[in-house]
Amino acid sequence: MAVVGATSGIAKESARLWAQRGVDRLVLVGRDAGALESIAADLRVRGAGALVEVERADLTDVESIEPVVNAIFSRGPIDAVLIAHGWMGSQDEGQTDLVHAARVLEVTAVSPVLWAEAFAQHFGRAGSGRIAIIGSVAGDRGRRTNYIYGSAKALVAAYAEGMAHRFAGTGVSVTIVKPGPTDTAMTSDLKAKGARLAPVRAVAAQLVAGVESRKPVVYAPGLWRIIMLVIRGLPRPIFNRLSI
Repeated sequence: MAVVGATSGIAKESARLWAQRGVDRLVLVGRDAGALESIAADLRVRGAGALVEVERADLTDVESIEPVVNAIFSRGPIDAVLIAHGWMGSQDEGQTDLVHAARVLEVTAVSPVLWAEAFAQHFGRAGSGRIAIIGSVAGDRGRRTNYIYGSAKALVAAYAEGMAHRFAGTGVSVTIVKPGPTDTAMTSDLKAKGARLAPVRAVAAQLVAGVESRKPVVYAPGLWRIIMLVIRGLPRPIFNRLSI
């Protein structure tokens, strides 16, 4: 199992759950070597002897993605990958600072799908594997409060859907996970404002279950499937009157 963006809150909890399930190998990929080593030490305790490796990488350096993925496979088999990195940034700042907006799109959309593509090359040749990418309910419909981040997650969802179509009928599965607002470092501002956030461990449990069962789409918590169905179905004149 490989986890790209392994220092994110949902990724850490998901890796812990996989370690507790006794996976043979966990490869943690991210930028912060110190944080990765700390997570690895925790997983080694929880994983009852699982091989845990750390792979430091600049996740947005396109030219390094394939070499890093090739190196991971050269050291042993990988049967699944979770791609978890992203950056919410600031909607207000992105509207006036195009560099900020571009960074949100790069970290949250372009980089994750390219990592997925690199792993897909190996899984496609092997004829088996599981690819999971963390999206967001924010990608289901563009809204004034977060459309930069939301559009990035919409790209991820469309890419995952197309990749799933590509591998339909094969042993390769693609899962897009769409969490609602979750209690992680990324949503600390929302928590400070009193927003109701889903426990990260509960979201991770649904993610792991969905990947293991090869579901194409996972909403976590599941209630968000219904909420977003309603929001997507609102006529534009009504939707435009909402401050969401």
